[in-house]
Amino acid sequence: MSKSNSIVNMKSSEMLYNFLENTNLHKKDFAQMIGVTLSYVYNLIDETIPFSTRSTTLERIATVMDISPEEFSEYKIPQDPVVIDETTEFLREKQKEKKMTTVQLLKSFPRKQRLEIVDILRGARPIPLDWEALSVIAQVLDISKEEMYDFWEARLKQVLQNAGFNTENNQGLLTSMFKCSRDYVYNKIK
Repeated sequence: MSKSNSIVNMKSSEMLYNFLENTNLHKKDFAQMIGVTLSYVYNLIDETIPFSTRSTTLERIATVMDISPEEFSEYKIPQDPVVIDETTEFLREKQKEKKMTTVQLLKSFPRKQRLEIVDILRGARPIPLDWEALSVIAQVLDISKEEMYDFWEARLKQVLQNAGFNTENNQGLLTSMFKCSRDYVYNKIK
């Protein structure tokens, strides 16, 4: 029986409680991973307050639990679909190859970075532009810096275009800039 079939009729608070118990994930760590307070997590589990209906919160909870947010009866599918880009798909594939749960992956990062990683995995945030931050993600998932560089370059081009930079008219400058970046990153590797 698949994970999703076994929890379809379970209340959201019960699903969350069972997840935390089964993974031995401390409620404080979980709260930090989804960007809420510890007391909020306790209130969700104890049903002191109604289970969240905020799509952001439910998507973060689902991401950490490795389930679809639709498994929560409180979740309403957003009118604008979440688009998972190829970088996020690539990171998820690497996570699968390493046979890492999302909780294991998140625990590989400093506590302050975990919420950002959750948002990247759920498609709400792009990969960081900061090369060092991206290198940490690559290191955790055993991705070569050469492989990660291509995603970083594509992301930077996207940011430049969104800011009004005409990549066609400035192709020479762009080529030179990325050649220097590539040389720096590849030489730093060795």
